[in-house]
Amino acid sequence: MTELWWGVLLVVAGCYALKLLGLSVPERVLEHPVTVRAAEFIPVGLLAALVLVQGFTTGSSLTIDARVVGLGVAAFLLWRNVSFLPMLIAAAASTALVRLVTG
Repeated sequence: MTELWWGVLLVVAGCYALKLLGLSVPERVLEHPVTVRAAEFIPVGLLAALVLVQGFTTGSSLTIDARVVGLGVAAFLLWRNVSFLPMLIAAAASTALVRLVTG
């Protein structure tokens, strides 16, 4: 076995151990108000960070380009309570249009 496969097996074992550890947490800890509140906000923070990193960076530098227009259109349509599919199409179309015009 190569070192890569040993690394893969180690990660698999670690993930399984983490899953078992999560299953062994007592119910009173999971239902604690602080735990419930944190579990509600963690996905929002992670998604916001993902959008910012993917929308405003290229490699390790900050970039303002056509993606910002698409994010702006999506944010505006989200604010106007437009459903997901038309919002996605409008954001993609606006980004493509800006990329077409700017070359």
